[in-house]
Amino acid sequence: MSTLTKSNHIGRKISRIRELRDMKQEALAQALGISQQTISAIENSDTIDDERLIDIAKALGVSVEALKNFSDEAAINYFNNFYDNSGTNGAFSHGPVYTFNPLDKLMESVEENKKLYERLLQSEKDKVEFLQNILKDK
Repeated sequence: MSTLTKSNHIGRKISRIRELRDMKQEALAQALGISQQTISAIENSDTIDDERLIDIAKALGVSVEALKNFSDEAAINYFNNFYDNSGTNGAFSHGPVYTFNPLDKLMESVEENKKLYERLLQSEKDKVEFLQNILKDK
């Protein structure tokens, strides 16, 4: 029989996911409508009732199953695989990777601004014409 057992301390799992989400206990407490001290107590608990677990999962933006099955090793493996496969041939990619041509986006922006300017100019011309008609009638 092995002395090593897999930890199923749900409070630690909540704490780790919260930390990975870069969320403070206060923010999680506010999202749940409870105190920071209650979050601290939850994170020190071995077990949590299902209703509270569902609320915590929603506040953290994960599923209840993700909370229950979370492990640091799995998270590390996920991120290692993600970054190992993010570049060409498994190499790290340095610098921005554009999925669009920045010059095309710039030109689209220029065209949109030109159209906006033309609409504004036409609106001002319409106002001038309207005011001239009012003055003409007096």
